[in-house]
Amino acid sequence: MAASGQGATPEPLRGGALALLTAGVALATFMEVLDLSIVNVSVRTIAGNLGVSSTEGTMAISAYSMASAVMQPLTGWIARRFGEVRTFSFSVLLFVVFSVLCGLSNSMTMLIVFRLLQGAVSGPMVPLSQTLLLNNYPVARRPLALALWAMTVVVAPVFGPILGGWITDNYHWSWIFFINIPVGLFAIIITFTLLRGRESKTAKVPVDAVGLFLLAVGVGSLQFMLDNGNDNDWFSSHLIVVLAIVALVCITFLIAWELMHKNPVVNLRLLGRRNFAIGVLCLSLGMFAFFGGTVVMPAWVQEVMGYTATWAGFVVAPIGVLAIFLSPLVGAFQNKFDLRLLNTIGFAMFAACSFWMAGLNTTASYWDMALPRLVMGAGVALFFVPINQIILSGIPDSEVASASGLSNFFRTLAGSIATAVSTTLYSHRTTYHHAILAQHVDSGQVTTEYLNQMQAFGVQGPPANAALNQIVNLQAATLAVNDVFWIFGLMFGLAMIAIWFTRPPFASGGTPGH
Repeated sequence: MAASGQGATPEPLRGGALALLTAGVALATFMEVLDLSIVNVSVRTIAGNLGVSSTEGTMAISAYSMASAVMQPLTGWIARRFGEVRTFSFSVLLFVVFSVLCGLSNSMTMLIVFRLLQGAVSGPMVPLSQTLLLNNYPVARRPLALALWAMTVVVAPVFGPILGGWITDNYHWSWIFFINIPVGLFAIIITFTLLRGRESKTAKVPVDAVGLFLLAVGVGSLQFMLDNGNDNDWFSSHLIVVLAIVALVCITFLIAWELMHKNPVVNLRLLGRRNFAIGVLCLSLGMFAFFGGTVVMPAWVQEVMGYTATWAGFVVAPIGVLAIFLSPLVGAFQNKFDLRLLNTIGFAMFAACSFWMAGLNTTASYWDMALPRLVMGAGVALFFVPINQIILSGIPDSEVASASGLSNFFRTLAGSIATAVSTTLYSHRTTYHHAILAQHVDSGQVTTEYLNQMQAFGVQGPPANAALNQIVNLQAATLAVNDVFWIFGLMFGLAMIAIWFTRPPFASGGTPGH
């Protein structure tokens, strides 16, 4: 195996150079994560303009998330082969190019193809942004680097739907892609200018073709199944059944193959590290419940409370306020505390806010819904910042890219599974509660009095029954969303326990513990 690159580790950046690098890398991260969610609220408009159904339009979302999920675990292998700086810079450049092509698409087929390519080149961006920050920050300030990185990753999906809706409502939908041009170019110029002499060591690693095939087919099938399962009524669809079987077979063989291969395309041996494995488990549990709530809440406020898509975004957006302000503070001072304790407090805040939201009803005001999301922002800083340091604790610098890629893959996958499970659970619980409420409505005295009042206003027969059914629908959906938040609260409680199975010290990059 031939290796090349610098022999000595360069000194960390400081002062203005470090601030510029942080800004460039953070903006690139924000841009990539933002594109996971910014298209969601614009699908109907895009589909209408391109002359296809909304269902076909969702393929533009699935294509991006599927390609990104496949490429994230490959980050370590690609970075070893071509260098971390070159891989990151080239990924951002191609991301900008494909963003422009997405905006110029005049058919849904073109848009889906370019979104697929955009997602593929975006895969290494988020893991390598984390790696580049860690490698160029002074060791003592690495927790702050992780905090700033974590803040962008968590906040971007929250603001994506708001920004996407505002652009679509006020401009042409293509601008949701064109806004990536200045951000991406800034990130490329800053990163390459500051880091071109700081390239990581490279090696001509043999291509694990079998592992690459199994990864692409297995993870691609799984992601496509999760993105489209709810629309196809899950396993009543032959397509979903086939995708599930293919994903199961390929991922099973992938695990066995990668553990035996000398140069695996995905380093699954990292899961043998206690802190990495448990940290990734807690990250996945936390992201599942966090992201699931972010998906279900907008659906409920639009369906039951009559909010527009933009105002639904404003309901979930307050979570970003405290996260933005507290994340750097947590990063700066977290090494003075046991990181497990900080995580426990964060998970406890998440659980408390989930149980709080499980008490919402159809008379809730905007602040009744937004306030628990605002408080939850403090939990974001106490959860997402320390957990990433726990995950990378004791990992040698040479393996940080692989570890970051694998942990980000599980984070992305947890979000995808959460989207699928939470929407399905919300739908099924709504149906269940509607059936239970309907039984009481059919035999209740209150129902008779309500219909008599409607008749007094000249409304009777089918119109009166339709109005009554609508009330039942709203109450059933509200009880369903309460159930979902109760489940998420319990999941946060489970994560509170699991985090204590990690072991200090929690210094990152293989440095001594504090």
